Amino acid sequence: MIPIALTIAGSDPSGGAGLQADLKTFHQFGVYGEAVVTLITVQNTLRVSRVECLPADLVVEQIRAVLEDVRPQAAKTGALGNRAIVEAVAEAAAEFDFPLVVDPVLISKHGAPLLAEDARAALIERLIPRAALLTPNLHEAAALAGFPVRDPDQMRRAAEAIAKLGARAVLVKGGHLETGATDVLLADGRFYEFPAPRIATRHTHGTGCTYSAAIAACLARGLGLPDAVRAAKAFITEAIRTNPGLGGGAGPVNHHARVVLPE
Repeated sequence: MIPIALTIAGSDPSGGAGLQADLKTFHQFGVYGEAVVTLITVQNTLRVSRVECLPADLVVEQIRAVLEDVRPQAAKTGALGNRAIVEAVAEAAAEFDFPLVVDPVLISKHGAPLLAEDARAALIERLIPRAALLTPNLHEAAALAGFPVRDPDQMRRAAEAIAKLGARAVLVKGGHLETGATDVLLADGRFYEFPAPRIATRHTHGTGCTYSAAIAACLARGLGLPDAVRAAKAFITEAIRTNPGLGGGAGPVNHHARVVLPE
């Protein structure tokens, strides 16, 4: 049977981020994609002008419908919007018998808040303990760890601090590092590093969504976590390098980038 992955995320009508980016990524990895919508945004490559969250019970009904009939082998979360949705997704995730990748989306690429302040506590207390993998960027890692995260040593310290919140593994992404784009994974008590060159481009819209979706797709295909991150890292690096240059602002990455899976 074809591998199946589920995204629980917000909608980006410009197609560069959110569930649209996730579904494109699943497809590129040869995985059948399912999508539960959490919120609707009004955005393009220039700005986010509106965010409307769906009722939490509607989000849960979507999840239940998927699990009842076409059950995935892996899932990921993206923008969840408010406390009610975070708590509802966390409750539903308690029944997952497949790995959940949690991308702790706090703000958009344009700086628009995508998670209400009162929802952060629910994210930490309720959802993160359900995560097989948490994928914060440097800003999110600093917010969760409680100290600045600006270099690989601080990334390792942050991963250890965040793991104490209950996530089984933590990937601190170094896309905002000044000296490159090395990511640090803490899994099963061991650190792994995934280096990549810094690519000079403004077209990085949806990188976090695409990266976490690629990891979820690899997990759905049965890869172990380090191999899944390695393949996803290579994909997102190539997707940034070969971006199509769309839009007048922070444009999308190339979701048609080449996928290389381990033998």
